[in-house]
Amino acid sequence: MLDLEILLQVLVLGLTNGALLALVALGYTLVYGIIELINFAHGDVYMIGTFTALTVVLGAGLSRSSPPLTLAAFLLLALALAMLVCAALNAVIERVAYRPLRHAPRLAPLITAIGVSFILMNVGLYWYGASQVRFPDILPNIDLLQALGLSTVVRFSTKDLFVLVVTVPLLLLLNLFIYRTRLGKAMRATAEDRDAAALVGIDINRTIALAFIIGGALAGAAGFLSGLYNNTAWFQQGFRAGLMAFTSAVLGGIGNPTGAVLGGLVIGVVAAITDFYLDPRWTQAVVFGILIVLLVFRPSGLLGEQVPEKV
Repeated sequence: MLDLEILLQVLVLGLTNGALLALVALGYTLVYGIIELINFAHGDVYMIGTFTALTVVLGAGLSRSSPPLTLAAFLLLALALAMLVCAALNAVIERVAYRPLRHAPRLAPLITAIGVSFILMNVGLYWYGASQVRFPDILPNIDLLQALGLSTVVRFSTKDLFVLVVTVPLLLLLNLFIYRTRLGKAMRATAEDRDAAALVGIDINRTIALAFIIGGALAGAAGFLSGLYNNTAWFQQGFRAGLMAFTSAVLGGIGNPTGAVLGGLVIGVVAAITDFYLDPRWTQAVVFGILIVLLVFRPSGLLGEQVPEKV
């Protein structure tokens, strides 16, 4: 029984971190689904979201002893600002760095994305320096299962619940937006056939910019949640998170939002199991090994790719 409870604890950790990966992975898959661009700067946009939230938290002097209403108000402010800053940043990146290269050879925007990534890393380096910064541990860390008398071994804390309470509604709202709104239909039409979408009156530039804005907002939310959950911030945190999130998008089927969510959860669970039962140093090797094996037998990913290959 003890081994089963330990496994359940690992799964809780994996699903929570997987939910964060899913938010970041959606940014990759939304952009790739429309313009087939791998936005390597996306992980660093996520880092900027963490730094934005950290600035609000430190500026407000928040701690666990802060009045609940004050804490809630500033946390909402930090979340909103992180999403707004990252959405605006992604929109600027699309307009300045990617749009002029839309009809250039594919190598040009790819190199540009790497260059933007280095620029954002240096912004983070200037912002908080080269060392890891402690993100204040301000959320109550109560073991909800123990408090309810359900388990004394498996731990599901208020921090885990907070991540899921913020993440799940965002994922559901995105799904509703994509499949139930006019702008969402315009995004799907643009992903299906850009030229045909333009012929029926869809503003292609606005639709592509919208994909970047939504992806940036989700990355900002993930950065905010990561800071509160992991209590660290670092100017290079976007590299590993971006790599794992991109892997999640590919695993689930890049271009497919549902696949990105599934891929994030799978990668989160696999990483947690590898960290605990094997060795954290082997985690990335295991994750990419599973990805390679999957792509050999199913190149389109777990849920396939909704966007046809453009020739």
